[in-house]
Amino acid sequence: MLPKDGVPVPSSATGRLGPVRAAGPPGRLRGSPLELLEFPATSVTNPQFLRFDLGRWDRFFLPPGMAALCDDRALGALEMIEDDNRTAILPEPVATLDGLPFYLSVKGVGSSLDPFSHRRLDRRFAAELSEDSDVRARLSHAGGTDSGGIITGELWLRGSPYGGQGLEHAETGLAVCAAADLTNLAGFRIAPIVKVAFLPPEVERRVRTIHWYRRFPGRFVQELRLVPSNVRIYFHARTTLGQSIGHVFDLFGVDSSARAHRFQVNFVRSAVALLTLFARTLEHDAAPGRLSGLDFEDVWLDKDAVVAPDGTVFFVDLEGIRRTSVERADVREKVDDQVYRSLYEFMFAYEQIANESARRFGDFGNRKRRFESVLVEALRDDPYARVREEPGGVVLETRNPLNDESLYHQFSLVDR
Repeated sequence: MLPKDGVPVPSSATGRLGPVRAAGPPGRLRGSPLELLEFPATSVTNPQFLRFDLGRWDRFFLPPGMAALCDDRALGALEMIEDDNRTAILPEPVATLDGLPFYLSVKGVGSSLDPFSHRRLDRRFAAELSEDSDVRARLSHAGGTDSGGIITGELWLRGSPYGGQGLEHAETGLAVCAAADLTNLAGFRIAPIVKVAFLPPEVERRVRTIHWYRRFPGRFVQELRLVPSNVRIYFHARTTLGQSIGHVFDLFGVDSSARAHRFQVNFVRSAVALLTLFARTLEHDAAPGRLSGLDFEDVWLDKDAVVAPDGTVFFVDLEGIRRTSVERADVREKVDDQVYRSLYEFMFAYEQIANESARRFGDFGNRKRRFESVLVEALRDDPYARVREEPGGVVLETRNPLNDESLYHQFSLVDR
């Protein structure tokens, strides 16, 4: 995914995209191999990426077991790796953003898990679920391997089909991207959607017949997005900060005290931005006396964000981020609620990072004092989150782009 002239694009200090170049760890991502067939697709491109020649990615992707549902012949096969339940990633980087390697991730490529039992969801099971004789025949008599999962027509999470992705959710993600500078939204870091690819009408019609109880009524799409790794905080990945922190340090080349310190600082800086997203995006609502900001719905730090090699947290599943309106009197309560929503996941992950750093490179002394020093360094230049040391401990003060001091909020992070 390169600029037409091969030159990095001039942009802000926090949103630069350039050609793929030699980068530090992790290089090639690790994971279970997954073959996907690629087909030509109609797509919508994130306007921020229109300057690049991205015709190569006007594609949608099917596992071999579902290829018989498409009338077009596959353009080729890609060797990808599994990620999460309905996502696959190209293991080699395709772009450089903000000095980091990024990888192409495709959301909505099918699931191999039956949501209602422990049975494997494959094309034979999918054939049983469909009442369309043509679909059953296509799935039952298809050649090739039966690797990968199945995109179904079962209504799931209101805005998406099970194993796939719905247009409503993809449009929500694009709206979040539109408000960002490639990867940066007021300090909150995102994995940007590059394209939304539509499944052809005949594939959509056939897939919709594969369901248990309820049919998904919307358009079937796939999100093509850029991610800095496949390492999550705790869930939905083979390698996570919570379950294999030592492996994460090895994978990302955290091999010195200085690198461990930078990893901690970057993690805290980006995670605090996530905890304070509502305050960072606060604006006056159309309704008198109300204000709005971005909030999280059915998405969480521990499973819906990935960690870059430098420790920065990038939120991946943008479909659950929406603008929420509240009365002016309720702004502080909303800010408080959002901090509490992810505070435990943040502190848990920080503890794993700090403990692994101490184990490898020596004890950093008092736990609280160490955390306080990292907080101060991480938030030194943050316009919306400030650290204030008081006799009783350390207070996080959240500010807002309206510069409305009456809506500033204080939250105790460390008690002494």
